[in-house]
Amino acid sequence: MAGATRNERHVSPPLALARREIVRFFRQKSRIVGAVAPPLVMWILVGSGFHGSFREDSFGYFFPGTVVLVVLFAAIFATISVIEDRREGFLQGVLVSPVAPASIALGKVLGGAVLGLMQGLPLLLLVPLTGLRVDAAGLLSAAALLALLAFALTSLGFAIAWSLESTQGFHAIMNLFLIPMWLLSGAFFPVDGAPSWLRAAMAVNPLTYGVAALRRALGGAAPAWMSPSLSWTVTAAFAALMFAAAVAVVARFPAGPAARLAAARPPEAR
Repeated sequence: MAGATRNERHVSPPLALARREIVRFFRQKSRIVGAVAPPLVMWILVGSGFHGSFREDSFGYFFPGTVVLVVLFAAIFATISVIEDRREGFLQGVLVSPVAPASIALGKVLGGAVLGLMQGLPLLLLVPLTGLRVDAAGLLSAAALLALLAFALTSLGFAIAWSLESTQGFHAIMNLFLIPMWLLSGAFFPVDGAPSWLRAAMAVNPLTYGVAALRRALGGAAPAWMSPSLSWTVTAAFAALMFAAAVAVVARFPAGPAARLAAARPPEAR
C-alpha cells in the first residue's frame, strides 16, 4: 500500500501539470486558430505557387511538412506558458513543493505534446485531398510519429523557455532557431536537390528524419539513404535527448533565468 501511495504521489504532479495545460488551451480559442491556420494557409499558397514545378504533386509534397509545422507551432505556443507561469507566480509555487525536476518537466512537456497531437492528428483527414495514397497502417504509423515529434519539439521549446524571462526573447529564439530547423528538414525543398553544404546541414538536422518518416508513412517518397529504421531511430533519440535537456535545465537552474545569470557571474561580482 505504501508503495502504491508513493507511485501515485510520483505520477500525479505530471498529470496535474499536463491537465492544466490542456484546460488552459481550451480556454484560449485563439491558440487553435494561431497554431493551425497559418500552416494551412501557407500549404495552400505554396502548394499552388509551386504547382507544376515539382515532378510530384506539390500539395502532396508540402503536406507532411505542413503537419509538422502545425505541431511545431503548437509546441511554441504551449511552452510560452513556462514564462507566463513564472511571471504569475504559479511556477514558484510548484518549485517550492516536493516535486522532482523530472516531474515538472514531464508534466509541462506532456501537456504540450498532447496539444500538439490534438492539432496535428485532425490534419490527417486531409490526406485524400493531397493526392497521397496511404493505408490504415500508414495512418497509424503517422500518428505514432507525430506523437514522438510533438514530445521532442515540446521538450526543446521547454528547455529554451525555462532559461528565458520574456516572451519577446522566446519568440526571437524560436524565429532564429526552430523555423530554420523546419525549413532545413526537407519540408520545404527536397534534400537530394539541395547544394552540398545545405544537404550536409539537413543531414545533421534531426527533424529531417522525422519529416522523411512522416512522408514515407503517408505514401510519399523519401531519400533512399534515410531508411525507415534510421528515420525512426534518429527521431526517437531526438525526443529522448530533448527531454533529458528539459529535465537537466530544471535541475540545474530551478529558479530559471535568475539562477542562470547568477551562475554566470564571476565569484567576485556575486
